[in-house]
Amino acid sequence: MTNLNKLFRNRLGIPYDEVITFENLNAFLEKTAKTIPFENLCIIENRTNEITRENLIKKIIEQNEGGLCYELNSLFYFFLIENGFDAHLIRGLRYNYNSQTWSTLGKTHVANMIKHKEQFYIVDIGFGGNSPLKLVPLNGETVTSNNGEFKVENIDSEHGDSIFYIKLKHKDKEWKIGYAFDSKKVIKDLAELNEVQKVNTEHPESNFNKKPVITRFTDKGNITLTDTSFTEWVDGELTKKQIDKKLFQEIANRYFGL
Repeated sequence: MTNLNKLFRNRLGIPYDEVITFENLNAFLEKTAKTIPFENLCIIENRTNEITRENLIKKIIEQNEGGLCYELNSLFYFFLIENGFDAHLIRGLRYNYNSQTWSTLGKTHVANMIKHKEQFYIVDIGFGGNSPLKLVPLNGETVTSNNGEFKVENIDSEHGDSIFYIKLKHKDKEWKIGYAFDSKKVIKDLAELNEVQKVNTEHPESNFNKKPVITRFTDKGNITLTDTSFTEWVDGELTKKQIDKKLFQEIANRYFGL
């Protein structure tokens, strides 16, 4: 077993001798989403590093930080490969449901796609509060998890051949587009991830370079922290309170280990 495999299992509390299979992978996805936060602090604090296997291990595992999609899903990609899965990274174009427009930043979402018995599945632990927490097949089948309903439909467009849809539990009454992607175009070089990081870090329209945001799933919902508020979803009930800079750091440490 490699160092990454041991360290990742240790952070999640997974025994070294537990075999990860297609049948029990969903449990590991949910465990990861409840353990490692989705957050952008390295961008806000101007301390981003090149996306490499070693740097991801150091940041997310050794330093107990979280990350954005291109960090979380890339680290999980290495973990999947080391546990025998046929995995690839893909890039997606996000959709803004409020403005009903596609992102102008390009394909800045990064997710995993695995192949099992001739079927393909999206494995995405880096979509923040929209993460499916389960494998989502590319055949249109609806998957239901603790976070809602998810599906991928094969729809050809200028953005690819597939669209990932979400309908969040307690929040959405109808399906929303999450992102479009091309299932036949996989990431071949980590340099692409550094391009994605550069856009998220420097582009004036990026959602991640203006204020801190941290979110993590819990056994009963999820929690989200920004520089001005702390939001908790517990069994469908929303609680939101305003905070200051001092409280931000206290909550980041207490609830997210940051």
